[in-house]
Order: sequence, then C-alpha cells, then structure tokens
Amino acid sequence: MTQEERRLYLITELLKEDKGSAGFKLGLVPGNEGGFVIPDDEKSQRDILRALMNIRGPYSISEYFLRIQDEYLQQVNKERGITDIADLKPVRKAGGFDKLNHRGQLYLWQGDITTLKVDAIVNAANSQLLGCFAPLHACIDNCIHTFAGIQLRLACNKLMKKQGHEEGTGLCKITPAFNLPSRYVLHTVGPIIYTRVGEREKLLLASCYKNCLETAAENQLESLAFCCISTGVFRFPAELAAQIAVESVEKWLAENTYSSVKKVIFNVFGNKDLEIYKKVLGQK
Repeated sequence: MTQEERRLYLITELLKEDKGSAGFKLGLVPGNEGGFVIPDDEKSQRDILRALMNIRGPYSISEYFLRIQDEYLQQVNKERGITDIADLKPVRKAGGFDKLNHRGQLYLWQGDITTLKVDAIVNAANSQLLGCFAPLHACIDNCIHTFAGIQLRLACNKLMKKQGHEEGTGLCKITPAFNLPSRYVLHTVGPIIYTRVGEREKLLLASCYKNCLETAAENQLESLAFCCISTGVFRFPAELAAQIAVESVEKWLAENTYSSVKKVIFNVFGNKDLEIYKKVLGQK
C-alpha cells in the first residue's frame, strides 16, 4: 500500500464503526451506500484521520487495522523528523557523583516532544488517563496519542480499569510508546490552578517530576524528556512551574546517584517557555 492507500483505508474503517456516528460527529458529508465523502487533498485526509482517532473510544479493533495504522504512522513520524538525544548537548550537569564519577545531565530542547528519540517522554495527562478526545486539539496529550496510535488509549484504558478509579494528581503510569520514536510514555496528572498557587499545588507539581523519575528508574531507563507540566489549560504559572521542575529534578538526581536515570530533557515548545527555562537553568 502507498501512504494514501493506507490513510484512506484507515479513514474508511473508522467511519464504519458505530454505524458511521463518528462521521456525523465530525460533520462529514454523507455519501452513497451509507458512507461519507472523503476529500481528495492530503491535508484534509490527515485531519480527518487524526480527528477520528481522537474521538474513538478505547475498544478493540482488528490486528490488520493496527498493522496498517502502524505502517502509516511510522512513515508519518519518520517524515516529521526524529531528534535523537545522542545528538543533543547537555546544558549542565546535576546531582551528586556515583561510584563511576558520573553525574546526571540536564538538557534544554525546543521542539515537538513526540519527535524525540529517548527512553521515555512525559505526557501531561488528565485524570481519566485516556488522552484528549477533542478533535485536532493542540494539547500535548492529543499529540502524543495521535502519533503513538490507538493502542496507547487501549493500554491506558487497561491500566485504568485495573486501577478502578481516576488517576491521582502527582502520580505516574508507564505505557509503551508504540509508534513514537521513544520507547515509553510516562503519564502524569498535574495540579489544576483555579485561583492561586498554594503550597499543596507546588508539592503536587514536584511530585509529578519525582514520580516520573522514580518510574523511569524502576524500569531501568536512562533518558527521559519532561514537557511543561500543568502550564497549559491547567493554568500553573510558567515561571514558577519551571523553577519547581528544575529544582525537583536536580534534587532527585542528587539523592539517586546510583539510579539508571542519567539524562533529563526539559522540553519546551514556545519561545516564551524557552526563555523561562534558559533563565532558570542559567543559560544565555
């Protein structure tokens, strides 16, 4: 199959589910024999496929579908470009010395976290832990689930069913990353700020970083990339969040010099966050 053939197959199969209700939800034009009119241009098709994946619930699908989806996403992710942590330079060292006289390394990188080749990337998740269901939403939760594939929502759903309740703030769950360049995704729920930031919210945000690092160490991971947890729709002030992030990571690395975790990336997307982290990390 070509990429276009894969894309059209995936769209068609997803539109068949639930008697086409997904197509009506997305406002697609009905076609012949109960189907929908699929635009010819690539961008529209990409958007439709992403939207269908976004709104799809965590229920099973055929292995053949998953194989075609994986082939499609792996090519898409390759075309988007992959950044390997091995090609990045640390901005400074952190933590104490271990028996081999090594120290943890801190990195600052601006870009799309879903294109990073590291052992794990951190997802700023919601308490359902199932990803963002809003079609084409720009949040990191939506992007990670989009480019990982629908297996990620299925894996998260399995974890949540086993747990039996929503994920607590500051905790961490680990899943495979499926079609992403990273090996794993660490899902953590940051604190939501409704009025002002109190000590409880600061401690909860610090717990997000601590528990992600603990989970990475438990799974013998060496490198991980943190996004700016809670600073988007959860409204945690960006400068304070960056200070807590750096302090929490440095403290953990200093207290866990024998752990497998040696490389930590602070990932930012916008220029404003880049300048904030440069200031906190003492970079020009």
